[in-house]
Amino acid sequence: MDFGRQPLSDAFREPTDTSEEFFYRLAVGSCPDCQMVQLMEEVPRERMFHEGYPYYSSGSTVMRAHFEETARKLLAEHLTGPDPFVVELGCNDGVMLETVARAGVRHLGMEPSGAVSEVARSKGVRVRNAFFEKETALRVREEDGPADVVYAANTFCHIPYVDSVLEGIGALLAPGGVFVFEDPYFGDVSDKASFDQFYDEHFFLFTATSVRNMARRFGLDLVDVERLPTHGGELRYTLAREGARPPSEAVAAILAEEEKRDLTSPEALRAFGDRVRGNCDRLVEELRSLRDQGKRVVGYGATAKSATVLNFCGIDSGLLEFVCDTTPAKQGRLTPGSGVRVLGHEAFTASYPDHALLLAWNHAEEIMAKEVGFREAGGRWIHYVPDVRIV
Repeated sequence: MDFGRQPLSDAFREPTDTSEEFFYRLAVGSCPDCQMVQLMEEVPRERMFHEGYPYYSSGSTVMRAHFEETARKLLAEHLTGPDPFVVELGCNDGVMLETVARAGVRHLGMEPSGAVSEVARSKGVRVRNAFFEKETALRVREEDGPADVVYAANTFCHIPYVDSVLEGIGALLAPGGVFVFEDPYFGDVSDKASFDQFYDEHFFLFTATSVRNMARRFGLDLVDVERLPTHGGELRYTLAREGARPPSEAVAAILAEEEKRDLTSPEALRAFGDRVRGNCDRLVEELRSLRDQGKRVVGYGATAKSATVLNFCGIDSGLLEFVCDTTPAKQGRLTPGSGVRVLGHEAFTASYPDHALLLAWNHAEEIMAKEVGFREAGGRWIHYVPDVRIV
C-alpha cells in the first residue's frame, strides 16, 4: 500500500519557518518468504532521532505505570548472578530504567536523542548517547561485560538495520541472557485498520512469525510472547540464543493463530488496504459535513501517527481549527505537512469545541477519564479506529 508523500512525523515546524519541508514516500510491503511487513523506503535515522526529538515516554500516566511494572518483571524473572546488567535500547527519558536504577542494578540506556537522555540522567539513569548497533554493542561488552537483559520498547521496530542490531545483541548477551522487546503488533493493526501505525519511525510492523524467522537468521529464537494493550495493541517478544531455553506454549499458540488467519497473504493485505481507504473517505466526508454545518472541530493529540492520517486523508486547517497537545515542544508549531496549529490543552478547555477528532486514540481510556468536562458540555468525539463514528 502506498500512502504517498509524507513528512517526518515529529517535525513540528515554527509558523515562520519557510524552509523546504522534508518529504519521503511512505509505502508498505510484505515479504512472501519471511512474512515481514515493513516500509519500502528508509528515512535517515539522524532526521528522526536528534537533539530536539519531542516525544517523552513519561508523558502518559498509564505508560509510566506500564514501564514501572515492566522493570519489576524484568528484575524478578531474568536477572541471575551477583552483579546483573540490564541494557535498554532507546531508553528515552529513563522511565523504565529509573526503577532498575533505584533497585541498585547495573544498567545502561542507549539513547541517541540528546534532550530526552538528559531527563533520564536527572533521574539517576546511566545513559550513552549513541545508536545501538554491532560496533557499539561490542564496546559496551568490553567496558561493562555481558548483559542479562537487553530491553527495548517501541524502539526495535524503528530500526531498519536489524542485521547489525541482532549481531550486536548476540555479542552482548550473556549465555543465558534474553532480548525482550515490545512493539505494535500487525495482527492488531489489521483487526483495527489502524493505518496510522505506519509512519517514518515504524519501519517494521512485526508478527510472531516474522520475528521468529528474523531471529533465527542470527542464532536467536523466539521463546516467549505476551499480548499488551499499550499503544493500540502490542506484543512483547522474548528472544534467547537458539537452544538456550524451550519456547513457551504461548509461542506455539500465537504462531498457529497467525497461520490460521493468514495475516500477510496478498488477499488479506488487499482487504486491509480497501478498508483503510474506505475509512479515510468516510472520515473526510464527516469532517466536511461538520464544517458545512458550522461546527467547531479540533484535533486531540499531536501524535507522530497523526501525520499519516492528516496527510493521507488530506485533513488540514480547513477542517480542523487546531490540534491540542500537552507537549510544550509541540505547542505553537504546525503539524507536519498538514500545517494545522498545535495549541496547549488550555485552548481545548477554555472554549470547548463541538467535536474533537481523537488522534491519540491509543490513549482513549486515559483521555476519556480526563475530559469529563468536554462530555458534560455536550462535546462529541470523532473516532476513526477501527471505523469512523461519532460518540
